[in-house]
Amino acid sequence: MLKPIRDIVLASNNRGKLQELQAMFAPLRLTLKSQSEFDIPEADEPFDTFIENALAKARHASSHTGLPALADDAGLCVDAFDGLPGVQTAFYATQFGYPKGDDENVKALLEQMAHIDNRRAALVSTLVAVRTPHDPEPLIAVGRVVGEITRSPQGRNGFGFDPVMWIPKFEKTFAQLPVEIKNANSHRGFAAQQMLSLMLERWVV
Repeated sequence: MLKPIRDIVLASNNRGKLQELQAMFAPLRLTLKSQSEFDIPEADEPFDTFIENALAKARHASSHTGLPALADDAGLCVDAFDGLPGVQTAFYATQFGYPKGDDENVKALLEQMAHIDNRRAALVSTLVAVRTPHDPEPLIAVGRVVGEITRSPQGRNGFGFDPVMWIPKFEKTFAQLPVEIKNANSHRGFAAQQMLSLMLERWVV
């Protein structure tokens, strides 16, 4: 008989991502723990798609802890760049001589788009959850939000590209929205809502 799942390791060291997902998964009364609590080394992410990288990270975290694992591979897909930076979003700034980091990514993006009029872009989040490292039926949820890249950062909430991701529905960037509204309408929020439903349907939680 399957035992109820109470602890899940998040295959990420990103504090902002952990805080967002902890709030989103609160209805399940699960304890979401960062992989940093277990001193897990970063997983390799050699693939070209969000799904493949998220699955690799989830299996990696589960194999090191013996716990079910949740991984998020997310990124920015810019129309003018043929969908890039995509899975390389976290390292975007390093392509242009900047150190890795959110502020540097935003700076590099605005510089590269300074003379581009087509500013349409999508933030994409792919969540993958596994019960064990060899789970043959991983749960997969995808969230996607389309907006436009602003000419300068606006707002102080959120992280990543939130200050430059203008959402027409709200006429604000994600970083200008209250946290609860952003979480309910973000790419990660949509993916989390799908994942909650999948866990309730298929797992004992």
